[in-house]
Amino acid sequence: MDAVVEGSYAYCRKVARTRARNFYYSFVLLSKPQRAAMCAIYAFMRYCDDLSDEPGATRSAIERWRTDLDAALAGRFSGHPVWPAFRDAVERFGIPHRYFHEMIDGVASDLEPRRFETFEQLYRYCYQVASVVGLTVVHIFGFDSPEALPLAEKCGIAFQLTNILRDIREDLERGRLYLPAEDLRRFGVTEDDLRAGNRSAAFLQMMRFETARARSYYDESRPLLDLVYAKSRPSLWALVGIYSGLLERIERQGFDVFSQRVRLSALQKSWIVARALRLTLG
Repeated sequence: MDAVVEGSYAYCRKVARTRARNFYYSFVLLSKPQRAAMCAIYAFMRYCDDLSDEPGATRSAIERWRTDLDAALAGRFSGHPVWPAFRDAVERFGIPHRYFHEMIDGVASDLEPRRFETFEQLYRYCYQVASVVGLTVVHIFGFDSPEALPLAEKCGIAFQLTNILRDIREDLERGRLYLPAEDLRRFGVTEDDLRAGNRSAAFLQMMRFETARARSYYDESRPLLDLVYAKSRPSLWALVGIYSGLLERIERQGFDVFSQRVRLSALQKSWIVARALRLTLG
């Protein structure tokens, strides 16, 4: 590996250590090449996400990133330090290029105030910003059966639905509401109720419904654990454990996603990592 690629990987590791609050805990369970690739993919996706979240975000900046992506995949790198490691990881693990364009499509859609009428529309968005992450990561984990791909898609949906329930308050502050309008009407919850942090009986009923929906995707994706290569199973188990743990914590806190951000402590995440090693390898 030449110095440019090594330097790029060092940059990506730093981004992952400082920004990947949940993902990074599972990275430590992988082999060194897999861990490096995960950091490179994460650094790419983190920057994508920042392009839509930072103040003054513009579509032109996202489209420049898309142009830089195509150039990097062809071996031509712009000045951003992520590209040499990113291309090396993509080539090393045979990750389809279309996933990265789909990710950018999803991020670009967040530039406008977000509203979804139906769950079908929300599913498409979740696919673009989360399932493509699962489909990318499963190539790093390694698999033989094509059945792994739809399961990785469902796993990504479960993770994103968890994020949406956790981040209702923060998303509203950015002009975004990801809960489908059909669900709000069904349970009699208004956007004003959400902005006021009104944990009414109707809100709690809706949250139970949304939580059950997210859990169904965790359940449906569970066979993926047996389809990825054995050496990668502890990492996947830990990822699922951390995100499903967030969902459980939302429930245990009475669906209070308004007063403070729901999170797992570093100790809790470390315990999940230790349990992943014990259950999958022991």
